[in-house]
Amino acid sequence: MMPRDTNVQGTVFGGVILSLVDQAGFYEARLHGLHRWVTVSMDAIQFRRPVWPGDSVSLYTSTRKSGTSSVTIDVKVFAERFETGETVEVTAASLTMVSVNAEGTPIPFASPPSMSPPASSA
Repeated sequence: MMPRDTNVQGTVFGGVILSLVDQAGFYEARLHGLHRWVTVSMDAIQFRRPVWPGDSVSLYTSTRKSGTSSVTIDVKVFAERFETGETVEVTAASLTMVSVNAEGTPIPFASPPSMSPPASSA
């Protein structure tokens, strides 16, 4: 984490960590289908320890529950301390993501992909 990510107390903003959680959740959701996925809720967010500038963070995801068009994903965030190398759990969160079509309407994630792969740059 970089100094630009910090608040006046010198720790990394919770919002920066939540942004990373949201991105990690998206990648876990994509395992269920190549769709547009939107976050509909973030629940049970626990900031357990601060993240400091210089720490390296790692995010680990798992699908807790899946429905027809939604998945509930647990995300754990760990920080490797810059000064000591110690790894500690800093944040835990749960989020629900829904697969949607181009109009934003929920669709079953077992349906054909609603997101085209990027065009090749060849």
